[in-house]
Amino acid sequence: GARLFGWLRERSLGRGLFVDPARDNFRTMTNLYGSIHPADSVYLSTRTHGAVFNLEYSPDGSVLTVACEQTEVLLFDPISSKHIKTLSEAHEDCVNNIRFLDNRLFATCSDDTTIALWDLRKLNTKVCTLHGHTSWVKNIEYDTNTRLLVTSGFDGNVIIWDTNRCTEDGCPHKKFFHTRFLMRMRLTPDCSKMLISTSSGYLLILHDLDLTKSLEVGSYPILRARRTTSSSDLTTSSSSSGPRVSSSPCHHSDSNSSSEKHMSRASQREGVSPRNSLEVLTPEVPGERDRGNCITSLQLHPKGWATLLRCSSNTDDQEWTCVYEFQEGAPVRPVSPRCSLRLTHYIEEANVGRGYIKELCFSPDGRMVSSPHGYGIRLLGFDKQCSELIDCLPKEASPLRVIRSLYSHNDVVLTTKFSPTHCQIASGCLSGRVSLYQPKF
Repeated sequence: GARLFGWLRERSLGRGLFVDPARDNFRTMTNLYGSIHPADSVYLSTRTHGAVFNLEYSPDGSVLTVACEQTEVLLFDPISSKHIKTLSEAHEDCVNNIRFLDNRLFATCSDDTTIALWDLRKLNTKVCTLHGHTSWVKNIEYDTNTRLLVTSGFDGNVIIWDTNRCTEDGCPHKKFFHTRFLMRMRLTPDCSKMLISTSSGYLLILHDLDLTKSLEVGSYPILRARRTTSSSDLTTSSSSSGPRVSSSPCHHSDSNSSSEKHMSRASQREGVSPRNSLEVLTPEVPGERDRGNCITSLQLHPKGWATLLRCSSNTDDQEWTCVYEFQEGAPVRPVSPRCSLRLTHYIEEANVGRGYIKELCFSPDGRMVSSPHGYGIRLLGFDKQCSELIDCLPKEASPLRVIRSLYSHNDVVLTTKFSPTHCQIASGCLSGRVSLYQPKF
């Protein structure tokens, strides 16, 4: 009886050899990643294209794209390490982020305030150029269900683009959300939430996300009034250069509460949970009693269980990688969001290359984190066995375990990425070098 109950429980959680074979064979992949040596790295020639700001694999793992400081996008075959093509004038300024919509279409964004759509079958020209942002565009998300492209920039805007009605002149678009000091924006895998990080230390979560409707205007005055009274950072505008964090110090909230939820009055009267309800958090960071941090990098667990943040301290003398579990549960009130975050794991970083954003990532199965660390990367696990997050949740926040350290660059590493299909990790640094790490058989 106990065995049957245990089997049924594992199956309901999506576990077991016949439900998720990859999950039960993770030890093989962990051993492969643990066997990688820095000497095994393959150097991809990027010549003098400037710093590497972002790396992105196609969903089938057949193409690796490189976003460069000097207006270019490079394409490589990650298996053979051969150069495919250089998009020499992809943009008129730094290329910041790349996102694949499927195995052939991808989007790029730039400090030139535009987004460009590309087709791997015809790289001589862009599919189209999208205009709508008024400042540097920093990242791109994509909802595969609705085929809506979502972008965010240093103008504080999150803009929705309808790729279903895309022409050579662009796509219909609308401003979905706005907040000052916006750094990064991400969608959960099921697109039920949108997370937005800010240089002033706040993390914004939009619950029950509906991208077809903008956040209710009535919420804006509440958010602005609260942040105006709790932080002086709204009196000045954010400024930075390239992919760098704002040089002004990060500010923090004087409020004792770390979570504030903002609902529209109409929804409160109706007594139902509204779509696009907003929650504002000040995430806990180890060693920072005042929690005054700049959240520079933001990633989400591939199964939507947690969020991964890279934070720098108020005085820019400490840098942390932190994992926060989404805590689902019954709301306190019917109109309250059903989620909050809890710090589960953390590790202090090298804090070199100050002012530059370091983009970290989860492995495809969510068991490991690859994090830029000085002139290399570190592979981190929730425990020494690289267990699933839900199998090793600590009662109190615990340090991440270093599984492997890989150093092969001659400058500060800014970005890293796991291949979605192969046992391979890519990293790019400030001097423009791209390295591929994979085990030798």
